Amino acid sequence: QVQLVESGGGLVQAGGSLRLSCATSGRTFSSNAMGWFRQAPGKERVIVAAIDWSGARTYYLESVKGRFTISRDNAKNTVYLQMNSLKSEDTAVYYCAVSTSRWAVTRTTYDYWGRGTQVTVSS
Repeated sequence: QVQLVESGGGLVQAGGSLRLSCATSGRTFSSNAMGWFRQAPGKERVIVAAIDWSGARTYYLESVKGRFTISRDNAKNTVYLQMNSLKSEDTAVYYCAVSTSRWAVTRTTYDYWGRGTQVTVSS
């Protein structure tokens, strides 16, 4: 059974940092793109960052460029999202996901999802 479990969310002041982790189990995803999405109340779920199967290629939502960094450790079957200089508008539930492709930035290509972790940034 495939499982994705996010951790690292919480409450942080504006300007602070958090590091999200997503541990996967049930199968190996070393050949799959992985991503982080977020969903704020009343808004649709959007991709925040993606990383290809090798870790060589990444994508970021424009509003988080220069502040967030996605990385992966295939040996640990884990993907990370380092979030610095957090802003109140970053407040959302953050989800990790695994794509069926080696590279993907489209939500519809992501088949496996975690349950999410809440990130709240106070101003």
